[in-house]
Amino acid sequence: MEKYCFAIFILLSSLLLKWLLNPITSTHKYKKNLPPSPPKLPIIGHLHCFGTHPHRSLKSLSRRYGPIMLLKLGSTPAVVISSAAAAKEIMKTHDLVFATPPELQNSRKLLYDLKDVVAAPYGEYWRQLKSICVLQLLSNHKVKSFRSVREEEVVLMVERIEEAKGKNIPVNLSETFSKIANDVLCRVLMGRKYDEGDGRSLRRLIMEFLRLLGTLSVEDFLPWLGWINKVNGLDTTVNRVAKEMDKFLEEVVNERMQEGSDEIIGGKRKENFLDILLRIHMSQEPGVFIDKDSVKALLVDMLLGGTTTTSTVTEWAMTELMRHPKTMKELQTEVRNVANGKSMIAEEDIQNMPYLRAVIKETLRYHTPIPLLPPRLATQDVNVNGYDIAAGTMVFINKWAISRDPLSWENPDEFKPERFMNSKVDYKGHHFEFIPFGAGRRGCPGISFGIAVNELTLANIVNKFNWVLPDGKDGENLDVDECIGFTIHRKTPLIALAT
Repeated sequence: MEKYCFAIFILLSSLLLKWLLNPITSTHKYKKNLPPSPPKLPIIGHLHCFGTHPHRSLKSLSRRYGPIMLLKLGSTPAVVISSAAAAKEIMKTHDLVFATPPELQNSRKLLYDLKDVVAAPYGEYWRQLKSICVLQLLSNHKVKSFRSVREEEVVLMVERIEEAKGKNIPVNLSETFSKIANDVLCRVLMGRKYDEGDGRSLRRLIMEFLRLLGTLSVEDFLPWLGWINKVNGLDTTVNRVAKEMDKFLEEVVNERMQEGSDEIIGGKRKENFLDILLRIHMSQEPGVFIDKDSVKALLVDMLLGGTTTTSTVTEWAMTELMRHPKTMKELQTEVRNVANGKSMIAEEDIQNMPYLRAVIKETLRYHTPIPLLPPRLATQDVNVNGYDIAAGTMVFINKWAISRDPLSWENPDEFKPERFMNSKVDYKGHHFEFIPFGAGRRGCPGISFGIAVNELTLANIVNKFNWVLPDGKDGENLDVDECIGFTIHRKTPLIALAT
């Protein structure tokens, strides 16, 4: 026993002597410059800091601790980015280092074992999927080729509103915008739209899907507490929703493989997104392989990205127009002057509507539909704006905080479309103070598709009708309470009377 005690004494003495003789080496050489971090709780770390509205909670913290802030989510280190300069470092300067998302349990179960383009790790498979999306599905040429689908659905939307106006019935604009986004996408994506019952069921499924993707799973941050997901029912809900979505997509894919597309445009059968995916799947071309699960995973991406986010933008735009009568009047003046008496606005007319585009941009800034970008993972040690970020650190980019940053925007908490008039700032990922669709390798490839639906819908709805709130309520006091979820839409539906 005395031998062991003496050995331990010698070892500790040696370590102490080394530290005394080499203080610089022991205290400074290996010390990292970590980002500022708030006080944390035992075990859970900073998980409680996310709150019910994470984008707002994290923005408040960033005011105290800076635009690059270190959190500990259980056993996982995470960095929150809240400035344009820091976001540029992540999505441009070190884009390759942060090109892989973390493997989250809910994403793995819902997105076909990460076979989609959003959650797949960076590599050859992901590059193939991204290339298919950009070149085959969402190119400007493809988006323009479905112009008639968008215009037909807008005509039907206007007719439904006209009917409600004739009966003096208030219109649920939230439902209206959700329906047109869903109908346009389903026709373009799968060759047909679904009737009222099926359509509502699909929209409900998509909303539940998005809510679960935005739900933090205890298992991701505290693996030894994974059993809680079984107790609170999260695992059961995720598995049920995953099965419901897979059943729907399996039926759609099998039907298309057996019968082909039903969509006829201009007297010709139109190849839709699913046709293209199945053609690639069946062709077995060298170097390009996507299996049936890959096809369904990409369909999920398109459904999630092209319906709820698109309708949310139009919903918030209309909300702010009704809260700001002068803005509404200016937009209607522009749209009606360009229309010059036409009952319907066509897509070529929108080229002459700069204020309409400014309203859309300001809505994307003021009510960015997905306030927190999907998290990224540092694949190696890296220095960002002077701070050391270790490999394995999760990175959250708070788009909402960046779009409200007074260093980038004058009066950021005001809805002011004029800020985008004669401005070169755009949403395509080149200006990091304005990144509603992300930027870099992981930027959203569906920008053109979503914006085309937003512009055409909004232009026609303000051209054809004037709008008031039911019971003579004041539009300037219209509530803007947010619903919790992956996308941030209105907590209550937007109801208005067309006059």
